[in-house]
Amino acid sequence: MFTASKLSALFALCAASWAYASTPALRVCADPNNLPYSNSQQKGFENEIANLFAKDLGMQVTYFWFPQREAFFRKTLNSGACDVVMGVPSGLNEASTTRPYYRSTYVFITRKDRDLHITSVDDPRLRTLKIGVHVLGDEKDSLPPVHALTRRGIVQNLVGYSIFGHLDEKNPPADLIKAVEDRQVDVAVAWGPLAGYFARRSSVPLEILPIEKDLADPQLPFSFDIAVGVREGDPALRDRLDAEVARRHAAIEQILRSFGIPQVALPAADRSTGE
Repeated sequence: MFTASKLSALFALCAASWAYASTPALRVCADPNNLPYSNSQQKGFENEIANLFAKDLGMQVTYFWFPQREAFFRKTLNSGACDVVMGVPSGLNEASTTRPYYRSTYVFITRKDRDLHITSVDDPRLRTLKIGVHVLGDEKDSLPPVHALTRRGIVQNLVGYSIFGHLDEKNPPADLIKAVEDRQVDVAVAWGPLAGYFARRSSVPLEILPIEKDLADPQLPFSFDIAVGVREGDPALRDRLDAEVARRHAAIEQILRSFGIPQVALPAADRSTGE
């Protein structure tokens, strides 16, 4: 038999469930095993930023999890499985992007006890040191600093580590940073967010230094603006998220710092002046 108190509790539970169900969803597509960006436990910095935006917009984040491999956008955002992808390069062809919420760069990673302090692809020591690099797939998909090294004939001493790994492997990008830690390689080249996050969790102190511009090819980019992506044809959502990026600049900066993400100053036209 229901007492008055039990009925009251039941009504409260039903009301809460109805309120949750009626809250509009911010539908995000993300990789379930891609720290420091995202994972299925929502422990990545992009998970935190998505939650920040959703709370402001009176929405509830829901996820469509999909490994970030080939055809990711075709099978997720552009198939209608979600409305948002966090952390995409500004101007990406597969999506309409907001203003950038951070800018990072490729870096060299070494053990601090080696005192190498490498910052340039023209450092002569790179011709003899064992260099770990992330491998995306075909040669044409080489990362910009790897392309700069191979153009200099630095090939035989490169050691490739898959950035994707196997689907059941936890945090596959960390293997490259672990290789520096374990002295399997002398130096590694990695995208800043990966380097900063996993180096912070290393059992030995690691040095992370931005890679200087390639003087032989000044147009080869090592730094990139990162934004939020929405489907083409949804300017209303893009504009709402764009306003959030501007307004929540300080909170986003705090999240990025807490994850150890190396940053480069955004161009003046893209700087936010919010909170």
